[in-house]
Amino acid sequence: MKVRDSLGWLQLTRKKGRLLVAIAGIAFACILIFVQWGFLEALFSGATRPHRLLDADIVVAHPKLETFFSPKGFPRERLYQAAGVEGVESVSPVRLGTMQWRNPLTKQVRAILLFGVDPSKPTFEIGEFALNKHELTKFRYLLFDRKSRSEYGPIPQLMENAPTIGVELNGKKVSVVGLFDLGASFAADGTAICSDTTFSYLFGRRHADNIEFGLIRCVRNSASEVEQVKQRLRVLYGDEVAVYTKNEFADLERTYWANSTGIGFIFGLGVVVGFIVGVVIVYQILYSDVADHLPEYATLKAIGYADSYFLTVLGQEALILSCVGFLPGLLASIGIYWIAQGATALPITMTWQRAISVFFLSLLMCGISAAIALTRLREADPADVF
Repeated sequence: MKVRDSLGWLQLTRKKGRLLVAIAGIAFACILIFVQWGFLEALFSGATRPHRLLDADIVVAHPKLETFFSPKGFPRERLYQAAGVEGVESVSPVRLGTMQWRNPLTKQVRAILLFGVDPSKPTFEIGEFALNKHELTKFRYLLFDRKSRSEYGPIPQLMENAPTIGVELNGKKVSVVGLFDLGASFAADGTAICSDTTFSYLFGRRHADNIEFGLIRCVRNSASEVEQVKQRLRVLYGDEVAVYTKNEFADLERTYWANSTGIGFIFGLGVVVGFIVGVVIVYQILYSDVADHLPEYATLKAIGYADSYFLTVLGQEALILSCVGFLPGLLASIGIYWIAQGATALPITMTWQRAISVFFLSLLMCGISAAIALTRLREADPADVF
């Protein structure tokens, strides 16, 4: 039987206004799920992006570290001890802190995340950083993340006409000498990278003998070799320094934002609420349709149609509604992602995995609604016809 000839399709299209309201309701539910899910993934993606771009196989940090963006220092000499461990190729210290950036045009002050690195050592797997890191050997020079929020000033545009741009950090004069791509997150609106020496100049009160993280590259970076080196380092450090593979380091950050902050819970709850809203909307549409045609359904029951047939009819309606309602929800969500990314500089993008997942969720919520609406159909008594 063709779709246009099916009972479910005919009932849905009988009242065009109700059909449009149903499509709008399902689209709204899909948008709600997409937006909440998109922000949740942007939270995780933005928070773990620095971890994924570290040029290291193993990361060492303070044993009580909870989040990358609030680090605790440990002695620099402990990192250099790792250089003598079998399987270690090189070690690289990383310092991290928040400083006050003054917009060179508006003079507005805003906190920015600052990395202090050794320019002669591998630190980030970022193409532009590798090309420009030699510039960091010059005192008071730094690289600026072009994907930082606009409140820091139009630095990328200004650098199109000048080799360096003078800015003020923590009340001290420095120069932006290059750009790189990292991106904002819920924890940091902007990022810059400088040398360890410049970092000490800007944070004069911070002890130069301490570092926030240590990056370790292995001679062979196979999973088994990295795991062996990690175990040797744990024996070396004991409980004084925590040792992670790069993936474990990123997982630590993801777990923090998912379980130790309210943000992850709120966005996760939003996805659940969107699903429930969709179930309620579709149920109301199907329930109203059943109520309007209850005598007709009773007649079909009287001539021998079983409940399974009525479930098929409601299933057809649910399938049609979920498919037709999903498309405008998807398109609207792509537009919302684009607007949100431009306004917040967060990595909010549509992925085909998320689109497929939300489509199946729309099918599920419509299927649940159809099953619930079937209880109303079971009340259709053939005696109602007479």
